[in-house]
Amino acid sequence: IRTYEKIDDLLSDASIDLVDICLPTSQHCEVAIAAMRAGKHVLVEKPIALSLEDADRMVQVSEQTGRLMMVAQVLPFFPEFAYLKQVVDGGEYGNVLGAHFKRVISQPNWTTAFGNMEKSGGPGVDLHIHDTHYILVLLGRPDRVVSSGRLVRDRYVEYISTSYQYDSQPDLCVTCASGAISQQGRAFTHGFEVYMERATVLYEFSTLGGKPVVTMPVTLLTDDGEVRVPDLGDADPVVAFTNEIQGAVDAVESGEVAREISGESAADALRLCFVEVESVRRRQAVSV
Repeated sequence: IRTYEKIDDLLSDASIDLVDICLPTSQHCEVAIAAMRAGKHVLVEKPIALSLEDADRMVQVSEQTGRLMMVAQVLPFFPEFAYLKQVVDGGEYGNVLGAHFKRVISQPNWTTAFGNMEKSGGPGVDLHIHDTHYILVLLGRPDRVVSSGRLVRDRYVEYISTSYQYDSQPDLCVTCASGAISQQGRAFTHGFEVYMERATVLYEFSTLGGKPVVTMPVTLLTDDGEVRVPDLGDADPVVAFTNEIQGAVDAVESGEVAREISGESAADALRLCFVEVESVRRRQAVSV
């Protein structure tokens, strides 16, 4: 594998078409813009940036240079979440009536950057953006949010619970709880319950005592009383990251970027995180 001492050396290499940026979030904007202006397509880690101004600049430079600006929002590539989207999009079981998502971790003991707004954005951005992005991809942009949460030093949200409201579907009830408030015994958990007119899809995964536990495998409950556990193939979570990167490669080859990794959808997800934090501060509904 070829290595480079400086980013400029990499960007001047004409044999490189796509740059995968895995730097701290605070450095995403500067390096991504430099790469696109050097003629490279870009895949940048999530979140896209720490400010809407930087996120919008990255998307604008993509349009100006004709280079693809993609973001590694991996959640839609996990088999369980890909299956849910397939079921919802297929329409076989009718419209979504309600949904609840959750993503809760313990405070990481391997870094101090998680609560640093200048480095990570805090759990309300760095963690919760998985949820806001997936909700946007699955159900579209809500018109407003109502959030409550634990605001630390008036700077970042440690834990947040949000209701997403859609004017086009006033009866649709979508909620999410996310944050870094658990104990080390359950360092991570995520999952969903999605209710459609004729079926429900359930899923929950956790780490308990350091061991991975599928608390509830992806399960489809149908209105005729059936309980189905679909075969999702390889359970190795690394596959999701492989598929995500392959999606970026496919986009470079075809010129078409899937919504799941588009810069625009990633910027929208960041915007939604900030709107939710504003709702926590105001203690009232905030328009998106």
